[in-house]
Amino acid sequence: QVQLVESGGGLVQPGGSLRLSCVASGRTFSRYAMGWFRQAPGKERELVAAILNSGSITNYRDSVKGRFTISRDNAKNTMYLQMNSLKPEDTAVYYCNTQPPDPNYWGQGTQVTVSS
Repeated sequence: QVQLVESGGGLVQPGGSLRLSCVASGRTFSRYAMGWFRQAPGKERELVAAILNSGSITNYRDSVKGRFTISRDNAKNTMYLQMNSLKPEDTAVYYCNTQPPDPNYWGQGTQVTVSS
C-alpha cells in the first residue's frame, strides 16, 4: 500500500515557475513507475508526465514538453515536477500516482493557478 501527498501548488503569473512535490509513504515507492496528472475544471484528468521507477526514462505530454521536468529521489520517497514558463492553460489540480494509475492511490492533489 502506498499513500501519496502532493504539495507545492499556488497562484503564479504567466511565465512563472512552480515546483511540485509528491511524497510517498511505504517502502515500495522505488518499485513503481510514477506519473503527474492534472484535472482542470470541466475536463477529464490527464497524464502530464511519467517517470520510470529508476528515473532513467521520462515522457511528457506534448503541451508541456520543454517546460516541465519530472524527477524522483527514491532515497527520499519523493517525486518532483518542475514547471517553468507556466501558461493559463496549465491551471488545474495536480495529482501524483503510479503509472498506470491505481484508483486507490489518488490523493487530494495540489491546486496550480496561472493568472495575471
